[in-house]
Amino acid sequence: MNKTLLILKHEFFHTLRRKAYIVITLIVPVLALLAIGIFQLVSVIIQPPEVEITTIGYVDEIGGYDGYTVQGRIELVPFAATEAATTALLQGEINEYFVIAPSYYETGVINRYTLEKQLETPSDIAAAIKRFLTSNMLTGKVPEATIALVEAPLNLVATRLTETGAPATEQGGWGNLLLPALFSFLLAFSIIFSASYMLSGLVAEKENRLIEVLLSSVSTRQLLTGKVLGLGATGLIQVAVWLVSLPLLFNLASSTIGGFFSAIQIPANFVALGLVYFILGYLFFVVVAAGIGAISTNTQEGQQLVSLMTMPVFIPFWFGSLLFIYPNNPIWVFLTIFPITAPVTTLLRLGVSDVPVWQVVVSLLVLALSIVGMLWVTIRVFKTYLMMYGQRPRIGEIIRSLRRG
Repeated sequence: MNKTLLILKHEFFHTLRRKAYIVITLIVPVLALLAIGIFQLVSVIIQPPEVEITTIGYVDEIGGYDGYTVQGRIELVPFAATEAATTALLQGEINEYFVIAPSYYETGVINRYTLEKQLETPSDIAAAIKRFLTSNMLTGKVPEATIALVEAPLNLVATRLTETGAPATEQGGWGNLLLPALFSFLLAFSIIFSASYMLSGLVAEKENRLIEVLLSSVSTRQLLTGKVLGLGATGLIQVAVWLVSLPLLFNLASSTIGGFFSAIQIPANFVALGLVYFILGYLFFVVVAAGIGAISTNTQEGQQLVSLMTMPVFIPFWFGSLLFIYPNNPIWVFLTIFPITAPVTTLLRLGVSDVPVWQVVVSLLVLALSIVGMLWVTIRVFKTYLMMYGQRPRIGEIIRSLRRG
């Protein structure tokens, strides 16, 4: 059997047995199922709280404001004079009151009186008073349906069109952002763990001198290629579990919880691109971790170096708010093409807006070339420094050795 295949098989099954790998792979479906189950349990056990009625008095100095006195949980009670309303407020019979003065039609000002110190009128009370005034003013002048339409909040539905003018199959919205954001977040953590697996394995083999035995039987290229492909295969299983479970979980959440989850759509291009970026991103950082493992004297030192390399993966999350406002800013275009940030940035941008095809093509090409280039560099570093113990070469020494090689 091919030696590379043997190493691939060993690395693949060794990683599958890691507890951390199993936890990361299953944490999404397990936590989602627990959340859905807890929601169902809580909804059955906990009874909806009784609605507390807020009583608000009003003094109508114009006349005609005697209808629509029930506004949701707010009940409006009329008073003949301001003095009577003030007495009721002081005795706790009402929570507050307001006066509709004759000058209201000219100034639009409503004077409100309360015993509480507030920065501004609570939004629910302001909305109830506004509906009360509007409904009474329009009664008898316009149809009831028009009054309801005026009072209702604006229900603005946006439809995205294609270049042909037809409705697009993929519409925008926060629901479409959830899956790319979740998948990007999982990809970032998966990259960190995969790099850690590669690093810890190589450093452990160096420290116990097992690497000497391996290199006596296989070449550096076979050893490195087998390890990289073995971890890449475990990454494929990981992403397969997520891609299969996420649609099922969304459907279950939609039927159980509804609301926001029922509006979630899975973009067709996201599944294919998500898989490609996951594999390439996985391989890129595994190769980088292998190179770091070759020059690291111990696991702690290697973990520090790997952390410096993987930290930029989270840059798109740190500045995610700017992504919503400026999704096509040149900075985001650069992060889409830069190999370290490309996988996470591109997937996030797919959830916010359309990413031009040329940017995706260039991003994938640069990422693939970076993997090939890093693999070449890592193999050269392996050959030169893997057998060194207790000392780590400097950057200048590595560059000079690469030039000589």
